Amino acid sequence: MQISAEELTALVQRALAEDLGTGDVTTEAIVSPDARARALISQKAPGAVYGLDAAETAFRLLDPGVRCERLVSEGRWRDGRGPVLSIEGSTRALLSGERTALNFLGRLSGVASMAAQAAAVVQGTRARVLDTRKTTPGLRALEKAAVAAGGASNHRFGLFDALLIKENHIEAAGGIGNAIAMARSAAPRLADTLEVEVRDRQEIEEALEAGAPRLLLDNMDLDELAASVALVDGRALLEASGGVTLADLRQVAETGVDFISLGALTHSAPALDLSMLLEAL
Repeated sequence: MQISAEELTALVQRALAEDLGTGDVTTEAIVSPDARARALISQKAPGAVYGLDAAETAFRLLDPGVRCERLVSEGRWRDGRGPVLSIEGSTRALLSGERTALNFLGRLSGVASMAAQAAAVVQGTRARVLDTRKTTPGLRALEKAAVAAGGASNHRFGLFDALLIKENHIEAAGGIGNAIAMARSAAPRLADTLEVEVRDRQEIEEALEAGAPRLLLDNMDLDELAASVALVDGRALLEASGGVTLADLRQVAETGVDFISLGALTHSAPALDLSMLLEAL
């Protein structure tokens, strides 16, 4: 799910309001309203850049006449430093929008960079790396877009677009079979998305007996994952989930699972280091 231009504008407006408050007192004290400048945002560490729309929106909201030139392709990994975005416009707008633009760009580029690393790790296996709902409140659409740009895949966006029966649902329903039957009956249009969390062989067999098309293998070690793949033998798609890191991602992929959900893509991705330098015109 992509964020609309209207939604992005509203989101960036809130971020600017949080930073500016009643006004950028330092810039207003020092810089003439008529002053103009050119600024260059540069990448200072290896990674994949994403979030240029948000960065440009921050400057345009402060100066509708600002001119932006993109100097990098979004989602493409770069090993070194280099220019990312050139901006020309009101000096006040460039200075006041700098931190908001860099915050969006650094955060989203960090997510895209981790997604790119994860996708590279599983290359050559059948597994696809998925994101989760462990996102920054209010930034889910942007962070999931960054995941996709980096080369990993999106899981469900929220609670509304897929059926995922977890252990607490199973407890509330009185068992796996009951939970699956109730979910199918209540939301038949989402039946193809139905996934059930399972923890052991018995629960796998119960879910398969009830016709679950997809199983989430919860917090299993490598031997348990491999055994589950053999047991299911293609009767359902399998997702490994729980505590997976970049360090053990390849080993998990090599067990033969179809998907690996990696919450770290969004909840633990370090921001990409970027900076902005200004030149008066």
